[in-house]
Amino acid sequence: MMGEGHEKNDTSARPDETASFSADFAATLQSLSAHPSLSPEQASAIAALPSGSALLIVQRGPNTGARFLLDTDEESAGRHPNADIFLDDVTVSRKHAVFLRHGTAFEVKDLGSLNGTYYNGVRIDRQELQDGAEVQIGKYILTFFQSRHDLPAEGR
Repeated sequence: MMGEGHEKNDTSARPDETASFSADFAATLQSLSAHPSLSPEQASAIAALPSGSALLIVQRGPNTGARFLLDTDEESAGRHPNADIFLDDVTVSRKHAVFLRHGTAFEVKDLGSLNGTYYNGVRIDRQELQDGAEVQIGKYILTFFQSRHDLPAEGR
């Protein structure tokens, strides 16, 4: 119910919502919009990643849409409550995998999990991650997105 003196379309209390972006940022957003599973907010988050970081987005699993920032040299993934990437499902081992950063490159390493870690559908022990790759940990499928600053020019 609107109170007296309040108009439905009153924008005087809102800050200026107009934003401008560089041509590079706009081109990055445009290239990300081609990825069918990304929302505009996710594409914007990926485009804004600083060099040396990456983002994992849950595509399937109990937390679909959840995002995990990779911005340190080691990020643990598992069902243990202290895991950096907490994946709460019985198909995930307590200490399932670890994501490792080497400069601006990333890799995933399975930690001897019962159900294994998969990279683009293939079970792996250790694998360098490529932009857009799918990593499966238990019933979770996460897509890896590297900072646009760290991609080769043809990958941008």
